[in-house]
Amino acid sequence: MHGYGSKKESFFYQTEFLSKSFRVTAPDFLGFGCSEPLTQPWSVGDYAEWLYKFIKAERLVLPHIVAHSFGARVAFKLLSARPDIADKLVITGGAGLVKPRSPQYIRRVKAYRRVKRLFPRLAERRFGSEEYRRLSPLMKESYKKIVNEDLRDCAAKIRNKTLLIYGENDTVTPPDEEGSTFNSLICGSQLKIMPCCGHFCFSEEPELFNHLLAEFLFGQ
Repeated sequence: MHGYGSKKESFFYQTEFLSKSFRVTAPDFLGFGCSEPLTQPWSVGDYAEWLYKFIKAERLVLPHIVAHSFGARVAFKLLSARPDIADKLVITGGAGLVKPRSPQYIRRVKAYRRVKRLFPRLAERRFGSEEYRRLSPLMKESYKKIVNEDLRDCAAKIRNKTLLIYGENDTVTPPDEEGSTFNSLICGSQLKIMPCCGHFCFSEEPELFNHLLAEFLFGQ
């Protein structure tokens, strides 16, 4: 399950590796890759419901789930409500925390709102992350729903055997923030930190990542 703004091909090395031992099913979330576009802004819960229906439609029986970043949000939401839909869970660069807003952030939001009232196009060009600015208006509304939902409570309800893999140099979902928090929330989870890697550690160092993956999936 890929990250936001990405697609199933981001897991190329894992698909190739796991296909030797498993049936691998890699979907594009709605609005990304080759899937259909959204017709209204979706929340994490909407994506989780879509994934549940996808698993049923594909007749997947207790699949292992491998999820990156935004995909982890969807996995947390799904498995917190329906733990019996899947077996093991692997999270890499998992997102889902709403962090305390700094004074600088609050000032920037206020400035954005003032500029947007007078110069909406300028506001869209000057404020927000590059990822956000690339989105269509509908996807921006979906994005805001997604990133403003804190999933700590969902993560704490996970009972699936879980492996968390984070890149040491991940600045998007830092291992000492997201990684350690989810590790403490998910009962019995394991946390692995990959050295010299960032947010896409599974494609930066695929051999090491695949080794950790195989060790976890084939273990008891």
